[in-house]
Amino acid sequence: MGFDGRKIGILVGGGPAPGINGVIGSATIEAINHGLQVIGIYDGFKWLSQGDISHVKNLSKSDVIKSRFEGGSILNTSRENPTKSEEKMKNVVNSLKNLGLDYLITIGGDDTAFSASQTYKFAGGAIRVAHVPKTIDNDLPLPANMPTFGFHTARHVGAELVANLLEDARTTHRWYLVVAMGRTAGHLALGMGIAGGATLTIIPEEFKTKPTINDVCSIIEGAIFKAKALGQDYGVCVIAEGVGDLLKEELKDNPLAIVEYDEHGHFRMAEVPLCLIIKRTLNQRFKERGEKAQFIDVTIGYELRCAKPIPFDVEYTHQLGCGAVRYLLDKTEYQYKTGALISIQAGKIVPIPFDEILDPKTGKTAVRKVDIKSDLYSAARSMMIRLEKTDFHNEKLLSEISRVAKLSVDEFKKQFSQCVEQTSIC
Repeated sequence: MGFDGRKIGILVGGGPAPGINGVIGSATIEAINHGLQVIGIYDGFKWLSQGDISHVKNLSKSDVIKSRFEGGSILNTSRENPTKSEEKMKNVVNSLKNLGLDYLITIGGDDTAFSASQTYKFAGGAIRVAHVPKTIDNDLPLPANMPTFGFHTARHVGAELVANLLEDARTTHRWYLVVAMGRTAGHLALGMGIAGGATLTIIPEEFKTKPTINDVCSIIEGAIFKAKALGQDYGVCVIAEGVGDLLKEELKDNPLAIVEYDEHGHFRMAEVPLCLIIKRTLNQRFKERGEKAQFIDVTIGYELRCAKPIPFDVEYTHQLGCGAVRYLLDKTEYQYKTGALISIQAGKIVPIPFDEILDPKTGKTAVRKVDIKSDLYSAARSMMIRLEKTDFHNEKLLSEISRVAKLSVDEFKKQFSQCVEQTSIC
């Protein structure tokens, strides 16, 4: 089938996520099937914002047919934020026009979604724009509680790693501290913890007030004492990266932390060794009681982002890519009023106009948090070994936990009741 003169561009912004190539591949094949020429744009908005249109590639079916099932991004990605200046936005629009594009598909998180919406706005509607949401954090509020693509694969791979660490912990009688990606929400950490059999998982949503590092350590320490009281001298504690975001003011003063912000103004938790800081704090607390603990700190994140997508994400991204093209080619009056985020609802592609999903004040979508009142979280919590309110009313168990902690019952209550109250779901 020959091309009819229309062109569509595809670019990727933000961090990698399993399934990106699935979207690129299915969108490319669907567009070619409709007679469009497909232009792959490398490195997100990086070159476009400089007015450079040399970093592009004409995509054919043979370019994408196999990569659809692989991790990474054949178009690479970047966190370039063109919305930081009007000049950059004009460069982006002029670049797209110089490429002769009629349509643009962007793949990324909320930052890329905002850049996409501004591209449509600065182009005056001359370039139709569709955005396909992705993040392994699963923190975009998609309709019907649909996950963002890449999340299921990241959880799957992360859970396997947690399960391996749990077996190592059992074998060697030690505790692993695992920080999992998730800048603002605990979906990935909780999913990894549930599916990997972690002893406990700590997520930012559970805190009623802003915690300190010592508060977090008290939760872990309490879980260790309870596990020992129950005859278990090992475990894995998964901690969501978002907990570190709650601690960032305290972490700024830590000599191990490097305080940096990315192109979109986000605190770069990757530069803060949260797990190491927690481990050293725990070691000091145990040392002060005359005990020696064996903690191993592990951060899991980058290992997940370019994993080969599992079948769920392969199927999901194929539908999203096809849906993005079909939305852009839809000639009904409604569809042409605005650019849109592409969602799947009840198995059908449903475009959501940018002006309905982006907060006009922040230019971002709302963050989808873990609902700690949900049955999912309640079930997850019931599988954890950690101090709960009910433990303080169980005299026999409380006495044994206090004995393990080498504290009197009253001393134990005084030291640990606050952290339990702070994160109680009862």
